Amino acid sequence: MFSLLAQATTESAVPVTGLLALLVFGIGFLLVLILKAKIQAFLSLLIVSVLVSVGATFVNPGAGSLIGIGNTIVDSMGGALGFIATIIGIGAIFGAMLEHSGGTQALANTMVRKFGQERAPWAMLLTGFIISIPVFLDVALVILAPLLYALARDTKKPLLIFGLPLVAGMAVTHAFVPPTPGPVAVAYFLNVNLGYVIMFGVIVGLPTAIICGPWLCSKVAALVNVPTPKKLDEDTTTNELNLPHFGLICGLIALPIALILSGTIVEQIATSGIADGLEKGARKAEITRLLNDLPTWQQVIHFLGHPVIALMISTLMAIFFLGTRRGATRDQLVELSTKALGPAGIIILITGAGGVFKGVLIATGIAEALKELFADSGIPLLVLAYIFATLVRIAQGSATVAMLTAAGLMASLVEGSSQPFLALIACAIAAGATGFSHVNDSGFWMISRYMGMTEKQTLKTWTLISTAISFVSFAIILLLGLFIK
Repeated sequence: MFSLLAQATTESAVPVTGLLALLVFGIGFLLVLILKAKIQAFLSLLIVSVLVSVGATFVNPGAGSLIGIGNTIVDSMGGALGFIATIIGIGAIFGAMLEHSGGTQALANTMVRKFGQERAPWAMLLTGFIISIPVFLDVALVILAPLLYALARDTKKPLLIFGLPLVAGMAVTHAFVPPTPGPVAVAYFLNVNLGYVIMFGVIVGLPTAIICGPWLCSKVAALVNVPTPKKLDEDTTTNELNLPHFGLICGLIALPIALILSGTIVEQIATSGIADGLEKGARKAEITRLLNDLPTWQQVIHFLGHPVIALMISTLMAIFFLGTRRGATRDQLVELSTKALGPAGIIILITGAGGVFKGVLIATGIAEALKELFADSGIPLLVLAYIFATLVRIAQGSATVAMLTAAGLMASLVEGSSQPFLALIACAIAAGATGFSHVNDSGFWMISRYMGMTEKQTLKTWTLISTAISFVSFAIILLLGLFIK
């Protein structure tokens, strides 16, 4: 590493050493603010962005001055939120409709009935994998906890036999498959089509979930002796006659994914002949020209496949079929939608602050310094992306913050890469940000609480499972990386 740094410093007019030292200080101070000072991640990212910008005016005066720092922050925040806030906001309302109508329970109950109680762990794995696409992990866990308790009560088996596969499936899609906040933000920062992120997220995530599913979870569950939670004595029965139809729920979840993938296919076919050497602005203009020349029916598919349009259509259908047709009043629907945007707003601000951090890295020249340091290092970009995300994840716990930070660091390193390879980079970041869940991760405590485990038992079980998800998914990514450049 030191030889790389010395080589990059001698070959460039950019003060690589000083800028990278500033980056290390910024990330270190970010961790101090979040972990020690207990300052909210949104404000911590902004503080660090300002301090790094100020420091860069002394380390690299050619990159800007104090006068431009405010505008850099505002422009970077606005650019990030234009896409991310829309996707997360619409997705939050969509997830709230599923939650309110009982769609989550309908999906889980039908899965268990179809698989049977003997294969219920597989039903829980698949349920978690599907439901965590539109519904936040912590919300889905709260909703499905009564079903886990009922399964443990009826089968006389440990709760972890069902609970661990459920959260394993949730963790995979929460990190790998949009419209959850992490992969949406990474896709934006890396400038990769969301359809590719969805496609490769499923290609990597599904076999990962299967490998780290019931078989591994049962082995890990045997390592601890978790007493039956008191909540098992509560009435967990649900009137399935009032739940929405299983097919309707699956259709609503699949619709935006199918539309986005269709739009991606149309765009890929139309732009397949564009030369790789074009700069970003010229490439974007050429893509727009080619898409405008498409037949009308292909333009319609591309329009419907835009992530914002696809999610909006699906959300409106969810409001109608899961709300209006089930007797919900207009006031109730407005209240439900407004309530859903509360927690989504916090996540939107954090991802916007991540966009500010990325913008600062570019404006100060730190991104260019990173590019020069690692361009000829021989370290594969997939490995770098995984390492960056893993280090931040272990240090501060939040998978979303780890993904935002790693994406900001990787953005300049992957410029000019193909869309499929950029999607693999996004998956590598997700893999690193998923593993090593421990006491500084809010999800760790949610799982500990609802599974009735102590901290030590959670470390022996969920920490092992999350780490296995990280390693297995990254192995699959490296294998795909042999064929995709």
